Amino acid sequence: MHARQFAPFCKGPSGKSFEKRCKVLVHIVLFKLRDRSPGSIARAAQVLRGLEGKVPVIRDIEVGVDALRSERSYDIALTVRFDSLRDLETYQSHPEHVKVAEYIASVRESVAVVDYEE
Repeated sequence: MHARQFAPFCKGPSGKSFEKRCKVLVHIVLFKLRDRSPGSIARAAQVLRGLEGKVPVIRDIEVGVDALRSERSYDIALTVRFDSLRDLETYQSHPEHVKVAEYIASVRESVAVVDYEE
C-alpha cells in the first residue's frame, strides 16, 4: 500500500516552479520482530501502514512483508520518501510517528536503517 505523490516541479529560490525531477530523501527501515508469527508481522505492518495520510511531510510510503521468511531475513521493510532532510526530522518527531515507533520498539528484535538521496 502506497501512494505515489512525486511533485513534477521543483521550486527555485524565487518560489517559481520549474520543470525538473527534485532530489528525494529515501528512508528505509528493516524490522525483525521477536514474535515472527504471521499474525504478529501482519499487525506490525498494519500499524506502519497507519502512518499514511497522518504525517503531512510524507511524500510516499511503502510497507512490505518478507516473502522468503528465511532465518536471515527481516520481517518488514518500511520505505518512506521525503522532500528534504528537514522533512525527515519533522516526521521523526511527529506525534503519529512517535506513537508508531513506541509500538514497534516494543515488538522488534532488531532494526536496520539507511537514508539516501535519489
